[in-house]
Amino acid sequence: MKWGLSKFIFLKATFHFMAFMLFKSIGLKLLAIPFLYASLISMLVSIASNPYINLPILLGKSSDGSLPIWSIVMFSPFLCFVWSFSLFRRFLSREQPYHEICEGVFVGGWPFSLDVCPPDMPAIIDCTCEFPRVSVFRKNAYLCIPTWDTRSPQPPEIESAVKWACRKRTQGVPVFIHCAYGHGRSVAVTCALLVALGVVDNWKDAEKLVKEKRPYISMNSLHRQSLEEWSKHRLSPLKRSS
Repeated sequence: MKWGLSKFIFLKATFHFMAFMLFKSIGLKLLAIPFLYASLISMLVSIASNPYINLPILLGKSSDGSLPIWSIVMFSPFLCFVWSFSLFRRFLSREQPYHEICEGVFVGGWPFSLDVCPPDMPAIIDCTCEFPRVSVFRKNAYLCIPTWDTRSPQPPEIESAVKWACRKRTQGVPVFIHCAYGHGRSVAVTCALLVALGVVDNWKDAEKLVKEKRPYISMNSLHRQSLEEWSKHRLSPLKRSS
């Protein structure tokens, strides 16, 4: 099993620790301390995001999508890095911020402004644990299922999100499912929703449909495993709608 985020952040922790040792060795102890702290925080995130541990609650993201001040301060070496990296990557890639997969169902990346969110006040399903809900979306219906990058929402979380999204679609409200880039976490939930809505018969066909609309998706084995488990052990049957 690939460690994804865990391995990447572990390497980041190692780099910061090496920088700490370098500055300490040349007598710049005050300059070395921030690198030591960044290394310790990165190591903590690496452990918590390991697929065998998987504790997205570590960052303290609340049900309304906000990150508490203590979390922003404590985890600033990690949060500032992922926020800036995300914006920089999205700027360079020139990917479309979202795609409509079927009528009223959108999938995409973190909506940091109104320009990168679908129109008509969509209900938002947030699959991230590291990105805060932006204040301009306070009036949108909102559901958070906090998940680490490169990890997958668990089958019960997928079930909960799908039920919530189905209710919104019954009310005629569009649904926007997002993660950091709209490549993995959000796609897994979207695939389950497409099955529940009767757009496709199974999650594998749903993945193909999403890929046709959004070619750069990249679900991994964890996403597919969660979808397979969700398909086999759905907590309750969902009524299909046209």
